[in-house]
This record gives sequence, C-alpha cells and structure tokens, in this order.
Amino acid sequence: MNKTHPQRSVHVATFDSTKSFSEERDCCQPCCACMGCTRRWVCVSAAALLVLAAIAAVVALVVVLGLPPRTPVNRFCAASNNRTGFLCDDRVTCVPASQVCNRIRNCRNGEDEQEKLCDDLPSNLPGYLVFRCSNPMYWIYADQRCNGMNDCGDCSDEMESLAACPPCGSEWWRCTPVLYEYCTCIPKRLCRDSIQDCASWSDEYICKP
Repeated sequence: MNKTHPQRSVHVATFDSTKSFSEERDCCQPCCACMGCTRRWVCVSAAALLVLAAIAAVVALVVVLGLPPRTPVNRFCAASNNRTGFLCDDRVTCVPASQVCNRIRNCRNGEDEQEKLCDDLPSNLPGYLVFRCSNPMYWIYADQRCNGMNDCGDCSDEMESLAACPPCGSEWWRCTPVLYEYCTCIPKRLCRDSIQDCASWSDEYICKP
C-alpha cells in the first residue's frame, strides 16, 4: 500500500543581495541620511576625516606661502646697544624704536609702518617706545634717551631723574653745561678741535681725544 505523506510547506527565507547592497551603499549618501542607518558612524568618521584634511591643507598653505603668524601680544625687544626696540611678526627682527613709523618698512611684512600704529603719533605707539620730555609739548623715541644728544631741547632726556642715564662712558668727556647739541658729556673726538663745547673750556685744555 502506498502511503501518501502530507507535504509540509517549507518557507525558505530568501536573501536579496542586490537590495541589501543597495541599501547599505545608500547609507552614506548623503551622510545626513545616515541617522537611521545602523552603520551611521561610518559617515560621521568620513566627515571628520574630511574636516581634518581641510585643516591640514590650510596649515600647509600658511607654511609654504610664509604668511605672517599671529601677532605677538608683547612687541618689546632689545635692539643694538641694548636700545628699546619693536619686535616684528617673525619674532626675530628687532627694529630700533626710532625707526618705527619712519616710512621705511624695516619688518618684512611692514608691521612697523602699519596705519593703526602710525596715524596718530605718539598716541598709538606702545608706551615703551615713547619718552616724554619735561615739556609736555615734546616727546622722543625711547632709544633716543641717554644717547648724549639734547633730543628734548631742554636736556630732560639726558639729565632728569626719569631719564635715569648712566655716567659718561670712556669715549666721552663730562662737562656741564655743554654749549651745543650735547647735554652732560661730549664725545672725546671733539676735544681740542679748536671749538668750545664746554662752558669751562675743559674740552680744549684738559680733555685729551
């Protein structure tokens, strides 16, 4: 006797590889559509990498083109002979104070001649670049203080306590008062030159060049 066995209906789950690939491929196009995607972190990582790459490109461009770095807050520096100076953007070049705003670009990028610094002298200059004479009508650059010359016109840049000038050096002859452009000392090269520089004539009879 032939037995007939009832056939079971078998439901086989089919995998639509094309659909799955397409859905996963569309997951990251665009990234903003990935919020509902189970692998949305892939999109976020890709976006972060793009941002970092852009930042690196900008930094490389600045280095290659030599663009000026961020302006230092403190531009004070010591120029030759320990004179007060102005520090350029390269943080190496130190321009003597009296060469700032002289219409000559001493810094590579011209920051010593920029308008915001030079359009209202001396008000716009940093305080360390300026020396105020005893006469409030006059001012000089800080590196002109104690240079032996009567830059203020009343010798306040050479003799007053605010100037705090050191004694005359070995190359100078001290005498007070001085008759011409000097204040308390004259260069020894002026001694015995047949011109009276000291009121006492000591530059002609005592001083030796």
